[in-house]
Amino acid sequence: MARKIHIVEVGPRDGLQNDPANLTVAQKLEFIARLEAAGVTRMESGSFVSPKAVPKMADSPAVFAGLNRSGRVKHIALALNETGVRRAIEAQADEINFVLVAGEGFGRRNQGMSPQDSADMLARCAPLVHEAGIPLSATISVAFGDPYDGDVDIGVVGNLAAQAQRAGIAELALGDTIGAATPWDVRKRIDRVRMEAPDVSLRLHFHDTRGAGLANVFAAVEAGVDVIDASCGGIGGCPFAPGATGNVATEDVVWMLHRAGFDTDIDLARMIETARWLETALEHGVSSALSRAGAFPPVR
Repeated sequence: MARKIHIVEVGPRDGLQNDPANLTVAQKLEFIARLEAAGVTRMESGSFVSPKAVPKMADSPAVFAGLNRSGRVKHIALALNETGVRRAIEAQADEINFVLVAGEGFGRRNQGMSPQDSADMLARCAPLVHEAGIPLSATISVAFGDPYDGDVDIGVVGNLAAQAQRAGIAELALGDTIGAATPWDVRKRIDRVRMEAPDVSLRLHFHDTRGAGLANVFAAVEAGVDVIDASCGGIGGCPFAPGATGNVATEDVVWMLHRAGFDTDIDLARMIETARWLETALEHGVSSALSRAGAFPPVR
């Protein structure tokens, strides 16, 4: 049987949070429904952060209230602190993804925390999530580079991973928030995190800011990682990372993996169709290659 690579779709959260368009709740729910129809079974559907800091996610409670919960999709809510965790629990998120930060400069601007502050906050919030019976994951943001401070010490990433394991997370994502990683960086940091947190499953989150996104996905898969974040259309970015552009595009990642013989459970034709629909909803083009060129061989 083909090895399966699980795709976590982050378009409804990381994709939309920095887009110039302002989709309505109804449009966001249609986007989510289209992604589900394309085979997505796990996605970031919103975030419970300060509406002043990230106004495009202010309607996440309404989005979660409008979700169709009859399907098999697990809807992830992102949170940065205790207030956000409590709101995500109240919204009945299927999973909560907590954000740690590996860079001091970015951390202060993104969530008002140092790396250690974010680990301490996770330790404080984890019992709330465990008590609610909700799976808890964490993402280490700017794990490959900080837009304000430059290179990030691999030891900081490893230390955060170890503390996250002690907090009882089920999965840890390494986030290349500004698209600074290379395939060689990816392998080194995966190896370090596995040494520091051997009991935690890994997920990788890449942005394609400098064109290395798909190469980094390849490096992660070659290193044995089976869970990859991606965003339909390649939309996304971070309000607190100057110059950061979109995530790796879901359809581009899926096409590459399918051509290599991996299974993703994603219907590629429907994902391309969703990316093209998204261009209409956003009223601007998206960056993915397959939304322009289509698949090869053609899929229907």
